[in-house]
Amino acid sequence: MDEFSLGDRELDVMAVLWEIGSGTVGDVRERLPAHLAYTTVLTILRNLEAKGYLRHTVEGRAHRYAPRVAQRTAQRSALSHLLSRLFKGSPELLLARLVETEDLTNAELRALARRVGRAKGGKGVPR
Repeated sequence: MDEFSLGDRELDVMAVLWEIGSGTVGDVRERLPAHLAYTTVLTILRNLEAKGYLRHTVEGRAHRYAPRVAQRTAQRSALSHLLSRLFKGSPELLLARLVETEDLTNAELRALARRVGRAKGGKGVPR
């Protein structure tokens, strides 16, 4: 799974399963932000399984679905795809665009700078 590329409904389903760990069609359906028919949720789950993102176990007459891909792995893959496609592979351009468009507070900017500094083994920036 080199690239994590899913539609909005598929991402909604994955988000539910990452949050709860595993679930049946009914478990997932009741936690989705949009009301979807049981058969629609079942189809999405089956498609995600066919793509390799989920696995299932049988519980009586129901199937319990669980992610095969960790959320952090999916985030890394999606971000890598986004970087290469829209930002010429430049994390600096991505971060600059994020800062420009998200109206971050000074406190959020300082926290972000500290996080970047820690991620690179530095001390971040002072308060």
